[in-house]
Amino acid sequence: MTSPYSRLLAWAGIVAIWSSFVVGSAPAQTAPDQIMLKDYRPHSIFKIPETRVAKARFAAVDVHSHDYARDAAAVERWVRTMDEVGLQETIILSGATGAKFAAAIAKYGKHPGRFAVWCGFDLSGQHAAGFGPEAVAELERCHRLGATGVGELSDKGRGLGATTNQLGMHIDDPRLDPLLEKCAELRLPVNLHVGEDQWMYEPMDANNDGLMNAWKWRVVPGPGVLSHDEVVDSLERAVKRHPNTLFVACHLANCCSDLGHLGEMLDRYPNLYADIGARFAELSPIPRTVAKFLKNYQDRIFYGTDMDPEPEMYRVTFRLLETEDEHFYPAYFQKYHWPMHAWALPPEVLEKIYRQNALKVLGVK
Repeated sequence: MTSPYSRLLAWAGIVAIWSSFVVGSAPAQTAPDQIMLKDYRPHSIFKIPETRVAKARFAAVDVHSHDYARDAAAVERWVRTMDEVGLQETIILSGATGAKFAAAIAKYGKHPGRFAVWCGFDLSGQHAAGFGPEAVAELERCHRLGATGVGELSDKGRGLGATTNQLGMHIDDPRLDPLLEKCAELRLPVNLHVGEDQWMYEPMDANNDGLMNAWKWRVVPGPGVLSHDEVVDSLERAVKRHPNTLFVACHLANCCSDLGHLGEMLDRYPNLYADIGARFAELSPIPRTVAKFLKNYQDRIFYGTDMDPEPEMYRVTFRLLETEDEHFYPAYFQKYHWPMHAWALPPEVLEKIYRQNALKVLGVK
């Protein structure tokens, strides 16, 4: 006969064996301080509404896209996608001149009313004496070929047309005055990218809450490189000096962290507008502030994407503009670690941003 002590030891052994089995079969856990930031992919578990917006509420005009289609077949697919998601027309900001611009016109011109192609400035001779007349002549040629605007011009602090070893001109450089005045004469709006958002200038450390995207697009300071506010100021000076030229500050002039700065410029200059292209993730963490800003400046803001023309990309942007959804992580925006919160814009504001402003201001048909 076994003693009570022996039976207790036997039960203890069984419990130990069972415990080791349970622990051994559990998935391995990683402590939070051991998870790599690049691997962090949060999923919301809130039981809250999730709205799928298959089509834009109003036939939309995307004022900020690029020459993403490699060939005619890709253009055809793009048109089918536009029909699927409710996009009326797309503006192709080619930024090109010469043969490259002519090729873009030929490719997208097969679909009149669905695409408009904008050209660039020919800055190839900007460092030579006598720069200007040839660039103006090329602008006129592009206009004759079908350009309906100019852009996207880009100055991230090193100047337009900068190269690895040489700085370029800023938009307020007097040498660009003849080109900007010719744009006014030909009624060609100018889409301009200045700087990057403030996260790209902050230290790339643990305190930068936009680090994952900021690292890729960081602006490295150096001799002659303008800071965020300096390059935005160059835009303001050009807008002020050319009141008859229509400027579109793309990406909200990269003032997402300080929309008040852009608002002040919009208040001062009636010839300045802005698009929201590729700034959906930067804006969605502050939905009430963004909704208020878009309502206040509903006549001055254009819908734009600046992203690969995939159906789900468009639908995420529609969800942000139209719904009250909050705290969601769309697969298309996984490079960001901020949850998204929608802006719930009223129909009258939506229609202006989606289409009416583009039809009224940019000459979209």
